Amino acid sequence: MRKGEQTRAAILDVALELASRNGLEGLTIGLLADRMSMSKSGVFAHFGSREDLQLEVVKLYHHRFEQEVFYPSIKETRGLPRLVAMYTRWVKRVSVEIASGCIYISGAVEYDDREGPIREELVSMVRAWQGALLRSVEQAMELKHLHTGFDAEQLVFEMHGLILALHHDARFLRNPGAVERARAGFERLIENYRNSQQSQDHQAA
Repeated sequence: MRKGEQTRAAILDVALELASRNGLEGLTIGLLADRMSMSKSGVFAHFGSREDLQLEVVKLYHHRFEQEVFYPSIKETRGLPRLVAMYTRWVKRVSVEIASGCIYISGAVEYDDREGPIREELVSMVRAWQGALLRSVEQAMELKHLHTGFDAEQLVFEMHGLILALHHDARFLRNPGAVERARAGFERLIENYRNSQQSQDHQAA
């Protein structure tokens, strides 16, 4: 990369670190300039506005999420193996973010009732991830890895709920064992969706 591109990338790295800890609204040009030992005008030279900077931080976070969670997971066998890989890598990333914070989760709190391009970007990215999970669940159903008599969106909802509980208990309550509980919860969830059709058939008989 050219020097200007290297500087911009370095600014974004620090901005993502600050936003993860302090929230996107806690990200200021002044704080970033201090951390980078640059002038405010020097930081502004790379981003047209504070909102542009925040948007770029969100995009960088999403890119890294895809690189660490999504793309390695889709190399796994379609169906349940891929779904398990997606959740396992998701939990691993959240467990690392316990010390720093998650842009998706903190962003949802900051922008749940605040309209604008940052909220739109966050919503779009979270929906894209949920869509990927949904496709994996549907493939697992098609391949008979999971039974077909349930709402696939419900399983995605419950998976997301486990992640939110993990983040809350580990980061806010600082409860030990939260990661293990999130993993155990998922295993129980999958067993339920794998076996509940057999249970229904038994009850019908």
